[in-house]
Amino acid sequence: MAGALVAVAVAPHTMPVAHADPEPSTKELRSKALKLADELEKLTEQYNGMKVKLAQTQRAAKVAADNAERQEKSLKSVREKVSTLAATSYMQGGTDPTVSFVASQDPQSVLDQAATLNYFAKQDSTRVLGLMQAMQAAERARKSAESRATQVKQLRTQLDAQRKKVTETYEKVRGKLVKKDPTQLAKLPVVGTGKAAQALRAAMSKIGRPYVWGAAGPSSFDCSGLTMWAYKQVGINLPHYTGSQWNAGTHVSRSQLQPGDLVFFYSDLHHMGMYVGNGKMLHAPRTGDVIKIAPMAGRPYAGAVRVA
Repeated sequence: MAGALVAVAVAPHTMPVAHADPEPSTKELRSKALKLADELEKLTEQYNGMKVKLAQTQRAAKVAADNAERQEKSLKSVREKVSTLAATSYMQGGTDPTVSFVASQDPQSVLDQAATLNYFAKQDSTRVLGLMQAMQAAERARKSAESRATQVKQLRTQLDAQRKKVTETYEKVRGKLVKKDPTQLAKLPVVGTGKAAQALRAAMSKIGRPYVWGAAGPSSFDCSGLTMWAYKQVGINLPHYTGSQWNAGTHVSRSQLQPGDLVFFYSDLHHMGMYVGNGKMLHAPRTGDVIKIAPMAGRPYAGAVRVA
């Protein structure tokens, strides 16, 4: 009885049981994955835009640098013509701004002096004055173009870092979603702008099409026919033979697999597919079956090749 009373008295003071946050539902994970994919697509297009701008500014910087080089060659020619004048001026102990300009190894420092500009304005030195002004303009253009190129490069680097971060988050969310519902993998977008990702998107559009021995699309495929057709859509020609496709790119380890990589099975490489992610591949399995996404596990893995 006493023991019962003690138990009753102690019970109200026991610690509450901690409850873990509920796991997100398949619908919530799918919604999050789609939002991340959309964000990634926007970042990718911004990144692509920066690549175009960088190429433009680099071309502008090169043109400006070439122009400055031409002006420097013209200056060298003028220097040679006034070498006698420079010697005479030195002998007389005087300093002619024209001589200072053409003889200087750093003509810009001479050009930056207001007194020199005033001097040339008063002299009948049209050619030298024109050269001076052209050099100043070329130097300003070169510096401006190089500065712009540097800014664009920095922005592109920032966007690339942001894009990689969103990609990692997307992959994690997709992994959780596929773990809950493997069929969702085929419904999610393939992220990436490279040709491998584009080829995988093309191949995914053929899910459900029948396997036919020797077929290479567009309505039926065998295993190497599917990969050949998919990469052909992005301008890459592969042979219709697993053994040849094994040598069509760079071999990568299983831990480095990326969507679109070719994956091979069996020692004689008689079967292959395209890596999708989360340990799964897209492939054309066998006669009587259809193109589908399936786990890579369960088959003797031979290796992988990155075509693009």
